[in-house]
Amino acid sequence: MAATDTALIPEITAHRVDRPQRGWVSWVTTTDHKKIGILYLVTTFVFFILGGVEALLMRVQLGAPDNTFLTPSVYNSLFTLHGTTMIFLFVVPILAGFGNYFLPLMIGARDMAFPKLNALSYWLLLAGGLVFYLSLFFSPPEAGWTSYAPLSLETYSESGGMDAWIFLIHLTGISSLLGAINFYATIANMRAPGMGWGRLPLFVWTLLVYAILLILALPVIAGAVTLLLTDRHFGTGFFDQGQGGDPLLWQHLFWFFGHPEVYIMILPGFGMVSEILPVFARKPIFGYKAIAAATVVIAFLALLVWAHHMFTTPSATIVLVFFMISSFLIAIPTGVKIFNWVATLWRGTVEFKTPLIFSVGFISVFLIGGITGVFLAVFPVDWQLHDTYFVVAHLHYVLVGGSVFAIFAGIYYWYPKITGKMLSEPLGKWSFAFMYIGINVTFLIQHSIGLDGMPRRIYEYPDVGHLATYNLISTIGSFMLGFGVLLTVVNAARSLKKGVAAGPDPWKGNTLEWFTESPPPVNNFDVIPRVRSVEPMKDIRRQVARQSEPDLSPAPVPAAAGSSD
Repeated sequence: MAATDTALIPEITAHRVDRPQRGWVSWVTTTDHKKIGILYLVTTFVFFILGGVEALLMRVQLGAPDNTFLTPSVYNSLFTLHGTTMIFLFVVPILAGFGNYFLPLMIGARDMAFPKLNALSYWLLLAGGLVFYLSLFFSPPEAGWTSYAPLSLETYSESGGMDAWIFLIHLTGISSLLGAINFYATIANMRAPGMGWGRLPLFVWTLLVYAILLILALPVIAGAVTLLLTDRHFGTGFFDQGQGGDPLLWQHLFWFFGHPEVYIMILPGFGMVSEILPVFARKPIFGYKAIAAATVVIAFLALLVWAHHMFTTPSATIVLVFFMISSFLIAIPTGVKIFNWVATLWRGTVEFKTPLIFSVGFISVFLIGGITGVFLAVFPVDWQLHDTYFVVAHLHYVLVGGSVFAIFAGIYYWYPKITGKMLSEPLGKWSFAFMYIGINVTFLIQHSIGLDGMPRRIYEYPDVGHLATYNLISTIGSFMLGFGVLLTVVNAARSLKKGVAAGPDPWKGNTLEWFTESPPPVNNFDVIPRVRSVEPMKDIRRQVARQSEPDLSPAPVPAAAGSSD
């Protein structure tokens, strides 16, 4: 809202702040949630580019049978670096970056509950990433991003890279845990007047659930990697069968964290899409309460299904049936969300801007990943497809088609608010086209590769059947996907200097971040409005329009001279 408009809004709280510091020192010492959010976004996107380059190198190796482009050791290192980077250094922390920047703005707060703790969270993340990538200079880890025992104990017991991986998990885990506590405290205690739980933006609802899942799941993986470290260096035998340990214990501990982590990586993406669709459909979100409730139900069920990653381990049939049914149940609240998103678009006055296009692309691609997930939840089917490229295809449809497409929708939606500049619509749509075609060319064919029996986590394969053709198609698609990402990077860099000025509310959004100028001032709001619905900006625009209308009522007629009462 313009400064002249905000004066028309009643029930506000004024606030004054000192002039902010400038220069690089202000970024290093900042506790401003917006600057910390930008640091998260830029840092994690750099890691995303690194992880993408690692993926392209692996796809070049797999583009032809019996290829010698990479050695087995280098391929295993790239595989470990890629998976770890994308999950621990990109998807989870970039969502924290969006949360850091927009959570206080969306709930009408001036900062996070614990600003210094917020800054510490970022620096711990950066330290974890640097420690992990410094392992490239001595002995990169080669045990995969899941670091299954006994592989992480015996084969690479002398590898300092494995210890760097453990250190990464600890540092990024503490970072995420502190950030999650901060998110929860901010949402619980710092909402604008009138913003009850039933008026929270849906993105904030998903951040709340994201924070709770992190608080519950992170201590488990922290304990697991600590046990792994003691097995490697202090003679304990928690995962070493030769010393009476059990390698399956690692899998249970890892996946008790790992499966909630899947929803930690996707739920804030759901929230972004739930904010974007109604803005560009020009109608309210369909079923606000159902979407919020489905988010909570998904989080609860996510804690109950970890062993569906372990269907091929020796387990009782009744245990397999329990985890199969639990996995099926998750499809119900997820289906509710997809139905509500489609219903939001139905008969809306749809504006086909880039954020909406990425959101619709997200729905279609994530739906494919969800359906293949239901296939894999049937444990006799999983027995046949486990550790094949079918699983690789499913994972990437969920995480690239799901999380990454939602993140790119959020970038195009909120870039004007962060920078005050609009991104190029033509470049954005070309980026989407290459990414959408690229993901389907890359990963759709991998279902067939898996059904033909090609195992994952191998660096070469024989020239049999159609494997050479399938893998070449997949490699071509991966470069199309990478080119689409590059177009967005170019778009963001170009628009920072040459972009059209955005103004405070370029999309006519529904939530409070559009109430302030772009980019927001240090104190976020000169005034904090009272919230009266789940779409406070619509209420504000209506009130401003009413108060700006001229008074057209007829003037009272004066009484005639000499008249009496």
